[in-house]
Amino acid sequence: MRRLILASASPRRRELLTQAGFVFEVQPAHVNEDLRPGEDAIAYVVRLAREKALSVFTEISSKSSAPPQVVVLGADTTVTLDSHILAKPENPADAARMLRMLSGRTHRVITGVAVATAKGVEVAAEVTGVQFRTLSDEEIAAYVATGEPTDKAGAYAIQGLAAKWIPRVEGCYFNVVGLPLALVATMIEQVQPEG
Repeated sequence: MRRLILASASPRRRELLTQAGFVFEVQPAHVNEDLRPGEDAIAYVVRLAREKALSVFTEISSKSSAPPQVVVLGADTTVTLDSHILAKPENPADAARMLRMLSGRTHRVITGVAVATAKGVEVAAEVTGVQFRTLSDEEIAAYVATGEPTDKAGAYAIQGLAAKWIPRVEGCYFNVVGLPLALVATMIEQVQPEG
């Protein structure tokens, strides 16, 4: 069994991998997360996942004379509505703006996943539909005031206080939290050595 390294500082991704029984190390990647002109949401998150995984794999490889027996997992999640990408909010006003957009609508949560090994990089994406009930300005203001939306794509946490606003999820729930576990497990199993 090779070492599994999570190229992310996300506490939610750590919790999900632990919940699924993975033994892993954490080594956050530092890549530019700016959207490129004309880049759609799936291409964006897959590119970032690939860059994160490769960045950490390259860093580990540079410290070893032999190809490292590691699997590096990179991931990036975003929210889209009407082809608009809703990344992490810049400030409380931006969080409120995003929540007003999501109110009463169904949006998509997309996570790009990349697995880097000495043999190369495998990438995939998971898409989940999330329905929001209609929110009042008061509900939005109270939620933003909790600080929970601050570092979340789309300005909400399905596993947190926003859970009460979500009557329906179409697809992988864990994807909305930040890591599609079934997809990740399949990808990691496919790169493990035989025996």
